[in-house]
Amino acid sequence: MKTLTSAQVRQLFLDFYEEKGHTVEPSASLVPKEDPTLLWINSGVATLKKYFDGRVIPDNPRIVNAQKSIRTNDIENVGFTARHHTFFEMLGNFSIGNYFKQEAIEWAWEFLTSDKWIGFDPEKLAVTVHPEDDEAYDLWKNNIKLPEERIIRLEENFWDIGEGPSGPNTEIFYDRGAAYGNDSTDPELYPGGENDRYLEIWNLVFSQFNHNPDDTYTPLPKKNIDTGMGLERMVCVIQDAPTNFETDLFLPIIKKVEQLATVKYGKDESMDVAYKVIADHIRTVTFAIADGALPSNEGRGYVLRRLLRRAVRFAKQIGIEKPFMYQLVGTVGEIMQAFYSNVQSKQAFIENVVKTEEERFHETLHEGLAILENIIELEKGQGSKVFPGTEVFRLYDTYGFPKELTEEYVNELGFTIDEAGFKEEMDKQRSRARNARQKVDSMQVQDSVFSELSAESIFVGYDHQKVDTVISTIIENKEVVTQSSEKEVYLLLDQTPFYAESGGQIADVGWLYTEQAEAKVEGVQKAPKGQHLHRVTVTKGVLSSGDIVKAIVDKQSRSSIIKNHTATHLLHQALKDVLGDHVNQAGSLVDTDRLRFDFSHFSTITDQEIEQIETIVNQKIWDSIPVSIKSYPIAEAKEMGAMALFGEKYGDIVRVVKIGDFSIELCGGIHVLNTSEIGLFKLTTETGIGAGTRRIEATTGKGAYSHVTNQQHHLQEAASLLKVSLDQVPKRIDGLFQEIKELQKDKDSLSQKLSNIEAASILDEVEQVNGVSYLVKQVDVSDINQLRSMVDELKQKLDSGIILLGAVNNGKVQLAAGVTKDLIDRGYHAGKLIKETATRCGGGGGGRPDMAQAGGKNPEQLSEALVYAKQYISSIE
Repeated sequence: MKTLTSAQVRQLFLDFYEEKGHTVEPSASLVPKEDPTLLWINSGVATLKKYFDGRVIPDNPRIVNAQKSIRTNDIENVGFTARHHTFFEMLGNFSIGNYFKQEAIEWAWEFLTSDKWIGFDPEKLAVTVHPEDDEAYDLWKNNIKLPEERIIRLEENFWDIGEGPSGPNTEIFYDRGAAYGNDSTDPELYPGGENDRYLEIWNLVFSQFNHNPDDTYTPLPKKNIDTGMGLERMVCVIQDAPTNFETDLFLPIIKKVEQLATVKYGKDESMDVAYKVIADHIRTVTFAIADGALPSNEGRGYVLRRLLRRAVRFAKQIGIEKPFMYQLVGTVGEIMQAFYSNVQSKQAFIENVVKTEEERFHETLHEGLAILENIIELEKGQGSKVFPGTEVFRLYDTYGFPKELTEEYVNELGFTIDEAGFKEEMDKQRSRARNARQKVDSMQVQDSVFSELSAESIFVGYDHQKVDTVISTIIENKEVVTQSSEKEVYLLLDQTPFYAESGGQIADVGWLYTEQAEAKVEGVQKAPKGQHLHRVTVTKGVLSSGDIVKAIVDKQSRSSIIKNHTATHLLHQALKDVLGDHVNQAGSLVDTDRLRFDFSHFSTITDQEIEQIETIVNQKIWDSIPVSIKSYPIAEAKEMGAMALFGEKYGDIVRVVKIGDFSIELCGGIHVLNTSEIGLFKLTTETGIGAGTRRIEATTGKGAYSHVTNQQHHLQEAASLLKVSLDQVPKRIDGLFQEIKELQKDKDSLSQKLSNIEAASILDEVEQVNGVSYLVKQVDVSDINQLRSMVDELKQKLDSGIILLGAVNNGKVQLAAGVTKDLIDRGYHAGKLIKETATRCGGGGGGRPDMAQAGGKNPEQLSEALVYAKQYISSIE
């Protein structure tokens, strides 16, 4: 057997099947593009479903691929076993109604045993087949000449996932030798048994039946081949590694982690678990982010957040107490660059996402773990081994601990979690969210009166802003009536030019005129059955069912809305061009006076990037690009490259909004006919609104002009106050900052001198207990920096002692404590002292053994807290 790298094994596999007439199918994105039922691409065949189910006919029925995959159903096992992974690569060759069992078996044997390819010793290989698959058995026995004792019939050798293609399979096993098992009495020591000696390296599936809805099986008209070989497992055998983690796919990551840890790999099996968890999880997170996923609280993002936080928790076991996972991204890229170059090309972005997520978790990790450990101790004291569900929820909701992470942690300590209690709290939270949504639903269109409306209402507003139509239904005080003069009623019209609030675009407003009445359209929403439901204010006369009505959209309002909507599409693409393809819409609002766009991005956008984004959008406006809007079958629209929001439901026919060659999106909104109609685009604010989500607000046309004019007025006012010309404002402000900086230096210097004087004056108040000098006192200082400085000064003057000083500023308590090194060794701890003190004046905090600071909300309790601090110091022996 040759010595091969993982990159060589992957390439040999692809080269071999190319020689056999296969087309290499590129590794698809881990984020499914065509199958929204999948959370991740989880196998080599997952991306080829379109060929197997007949939706697409491949140019070549012979296909080979190396497909990156993610499976998350066994996360808790990763690190504790030799071969469980969340990210892995599947090598596979496939036949879509072309060759079948003979070629699949003969080629597999050739690839594994030929010196030109892998070069395994044939004597070390054995296979399993289904008991009824005599054809496969005979091929192994007669064509391959494998001895009968190395062809094992197993009932479980049948690939079946319910309705659809199914069939028998044959698995190939490699004998790793007596070192991995040599107990002749072990009933599982055989190829296909539960053991570490005979390792499955390849599974050949023969899809020859259709599993029918009535659980019968009928032969497929075209028989298919689907094979899968795990690269990690294959490399483990070839490189003679005890586990997958000692191969060149993982060891460079582990070596990098060793540089950051206090424990070496391979010295302690329990500590090695942490290394394996980290090495596995950083591969998954790195590749998922490279393919467009981002950490969040749901779906794929939740998986990434859980993996990162699990790795951070295990890292603590090997002495890593600060963000570090981001430093491993480059190593992952180096290992995989031969086949997956996108990791290195996106390295800086991936590192930024990972580091940001780590930093967020570290902010609350220590506090969360302390709470968890306190609860464990409390439950132990009560004789319980169940971690309360309410606390599982609190850790999740307040501290960002995924439920599974808490469960893993408490399981290690011999506890289980209260699943029912956690579920009850989650249900309460969902109920609160639903109630909140209902409160803001001003039209309450889900009421039964609206859900029972059956009359049609056809929207014609794409092409018409004024139509003659008929009032078909009137709803007054949640009842259907034939006529109404009430101030506010709801109407259905046979045809309507009014756009209903949808997809982030607000509704049209306007007027209705009949011979007897007039009404103002204040808002439009879609009723449960899709009709446009108009909320109107009757300003004159009586509205009656069957009245012919002239419906007129407010032209100025519509004009402003469509400018902002088309500008939103331009902005979306500009963000992708400047920040990267990971940018995806996370919410939007298209109003008359502004647009708001939420999107996925993990770092602050620089001023230079903002300017670049704004310039791109304006350039597309000035280029006067026609806006094309047409309807297409969904498959054709996706082939055109139209952006669709993941999770959104689309019909068979979709509306495609195309702005030249720059932007193409699926959209049901209303737009300008040419970008030049927008006039001007001005970005007004850019902020972060949550983990990995940012928000841009902007305005167009007249609104943009007004914004620029207002900004100019502010600048002129500033210039007047500073008594300089407009172009001199920045320079004058910079000069003022320098003056303030110098004044601050002078202030700090004077404060330091005052601190030193006061420190010297209170040295006479040092007390003694148990042979230890201590000073606990309230002092008058201006801020926490001065307080801390005074503690440092006193520590130097005392040589040996404990100092705790408190002050009150702006109605808040400030505390600082210090302990000299000789007393730390005797069990005195500044962080513990200050925490005990702070809790007694409405605060909290902590710090190092030698220095700590804290705050409190109740200044009236400071004196009492300082008295307690003296008692606390006295209690330590």
